[in-house]
Parts: sequence; C-alpha cells; structure tokens
Amino acid sequence: IMIVSQGEKILGILGLADTPRANINGVMNRLRQLGIEHLVMLTGDNSDVAGNIAKQVGLTDVQAELMPEDKLNTVKSLQQKYGSIAMIGDGVNDAPALATATVGIAMGGAGTAVALETADVALMGDDLGKLPFAVGLSRASRQIIRQNLAISIGVIALLILTSVLGIVQLSAAVVLHE
Repeated sequence: IMIVSQGEKILGILGLADTPRANINGVMNRLRQLGIEHLVMLTGDNSDVAGNIAKQVGLTDVQAELMPEDKLNTVKSLQQKYGSIAMIGDGVNDAPALATATVGIAMGGAGTAVALETADVALMGDDLGKLPFAVGLSRASRQIIRQNLAISIGVIALLILTSVLGIVQLSAAVVLHE
C-alpha cells in the first residue's frame, strides 16, 4: 500500500499486488511430473506477499525478506540437505546464489547482466515454460553420455581381452579402438 501526498495533503492511497506469471502453475506441475519434489522460493520481498504467491503456484517452501548473502546461505544449506539443486534468478541480488547452485538459471529477457554472466543457463524471453523442457533435455543428454561411456568401456575391455589372449594383434586392437 502506498500513500500519495502533496505536501501535507493526502491525494490518495494505492494498493499494489504481485501476481504470478500466467503459465507458472503448469510449469510447476510439469516439474513435479519430472520428479522434482522441492520447489522453494527465495525472495527479498515481504513474507506475507511471498507466502501468498507461493501458495497460489504450489511451491513447497518459501523464504522471504532475504538479502543476497541470505540467499547464498540458503542455497548452501539446501545443497547440504538435498544434494544437487538448481536456482532461477534474474537480479544482482541473485548472482551469488546462482553461482553457488549446482545449476544457475538466469531469466534472459529481464535478467541483469550480472545474473546472466553468473548463471550456467539463460532462459531467453523469460519463458519459464521452457524450464521443464530444459530439465528433460539435460536428463536425456546425461543418459546418452552414460550409454556412450558404457559402450566405449565395453569395447576397450573386449579389445584388451582379445589382445591379451592373442585373438587380435595389438596393432589391430588399436585400429579397432579408433
């Protein structure tokens, strides 16, 4: 609530309210479907306002009225509790926590230069709807990398075994490996 005055005369009272992004409930649901259980909001805003927004979008926890160092300490404690975490932010106040999180994600369109420089990933256009896609893509990429490593190690083990047993000459094993 803001009071507008000119000198001693009160001209009016304005009431403002933060509202969640239009598609945020769907994003939170898709993240839960991907197995993300803990969705926490860290904000410097008033705790009543933050609690109201968190309730509207279905977050599991909210920590409000945080200074940048408080966000950083909270990210560290969440990492100790849950292991790998991702943090989304857009401001200078988020930069230390973005840098500390396992994966820092900056909102590209409205994000400050410091947040964009610090983050590991930038969501261009400020579309949080892309976040579940990015999570799914990263998980699929990790699975492919693991498969490739397993196949590579298997081929190397097979070539070593056949070389030691004399089935394949060492020079041929090197060529096959390549």
